[in-house]
Amino acid sequence: MSFTFRGGIHPKEQKQYTENVPINYLTPAEKAEMVFPLLQHLGSPCQPIVGAGQKVLLGEKIGDSDAYISSPIHSSISGTVKDIRPHMTAMGTIVNSIIIENDGELLEHETIKPKDYNELTREEIISIIREKGIVGLGGAGFPAHVKLSPPAGKEIDTVIINGSECEPYLTTDNRVMIEEADRLVIGVQIILKVLKNARAVIAIEDNKPEAIEALKKACGNIAGIDVAACKTKYPQGAEKQLIWAITKREVPSGGLPADAGCVVNNIDTVIAIHRAFIRGRPLMRKVVTLSGGAIRNPGNYKVRLGTKVNDLVELAGGFKANPVKVVVGGPLMGTAIFDINVPIVKTTSGVLFLTEKEAYIPPEQNCIRCGKCVERCPMGLVPTELNTDVLRENSELFVKHNGLECIECGSCSYICPAKRRLSQAIRTTRRVELAKLKNKG
Repeated sequence: MSFTFRGGIHPKEQKQYTENVPINYLTPAEKAEMVFPLLQHLGSPCQPIVGAGQKVLLGEKIGDSDAYISSPIHSSISGTVKDIRPHMTAMGTIVNSIIIENDGELLEHETIKPKDYNELTREEIISIIREKGIVGLGGAGFPAHVKLSPPAGKEIDTVIINGSECEPYLTTDNRVMIEEADRLVIGVQIILKVLKNARAVIAIEDNKPEAIEALKKACGNIAGIDVAACKTKYPQGAEKQLIWAITKREVPSGGLPADAGCVVNNIDTVIAIHRAFIRGRPLMRKVVTLSGGAIRNPGNYKVRLGTKVNDLVELAGGFKANPVKVVVGGPLMGTAIFDINVPIVKTTSGVLFLTEKEAYIPPEQNCIRCGKCVERCPMGLVPTELNTDVLRENSELFVKHNGLECIECGSCSYICPAKRRLSQAIRTTRRVELAKLKNKG
């Protein structure tokens, strides 16, 4: 059986910098200023529950919200709260943030206590996942406790663990699967205790043979957990495409994976669930790929949330060349930033420091009507038509032509021989129209 989907592209992988580099730790320096934005997830922002001058411990909750779709924030260090003020994030937004000075002692909070998930009820497991601040770590940041609590009438029969990691450069999920396969499988078993009638499929692109082998060995003969080798193709890791590849089910327009009987979780999310129970730790760290031709020591690094990118660069040996572009995330769906004085947050998967050659984008030319963007669009859209709607400022036609269904994967821009800025134009208009709908609602 071929686990794949319609459309998509196979960009140059550029994973050679880091795919064989084991995960290393980068520990923030004593007196380092750590920044904890109070919005690191989809949903309502947290409110601070600590104040300036207060001493906090590693693992202590420092922000929370009464909203259901939200997720608490925890300190990844012990230290002193210096300030609570707006701070720039890697998304270019200004978010109210808690600033903590690291004391270098890493004194743990009393709430860090292991829990035996076998002795807990479904509701207790979900409550702990929420309390530990776990969200989707693949990029979307959807609170995990919400994802594991499907609406009444939505029967979940398939849990897909997303190990695709199809974006170029990024290799953290690959290394986690190789190095922490046993922990990953325990995390899957915890999820299956919540979704009792589901089976689990760990989906890995077939360009990661070492990870596939490690997971097959770790799963052994455990009932209800399978490993699926998916065709290497971008955007294999997108939820709708991955669900189709594994189950041949379609998520309806405007729907959620639960509407197709599925829940999709990222590799690192499952590891975070393991840590929450086996070690009692909240979400405080992230495995991040630092890569690109400009960074001196590219690699996969386990870093504490709140560490600023400029501090990470220094800890990783600095630059060997001047980066002309810095991208948080992958090169196709990531965000270019103009200031590296921004923190690593829950959804940060990587930071790319690109040279002039790597970042070069050819100038736009006129569309030659080749149809490649239509052929490769994984959502079955007509990107060139949507681009025309954008250029004519016709938002009504843009919506009528299903522009809101775009997943912003960038396949159309990548494959276009005329190098039209299709994805960029569609993304901007789509987000404006979605904001209008949200305000109406």
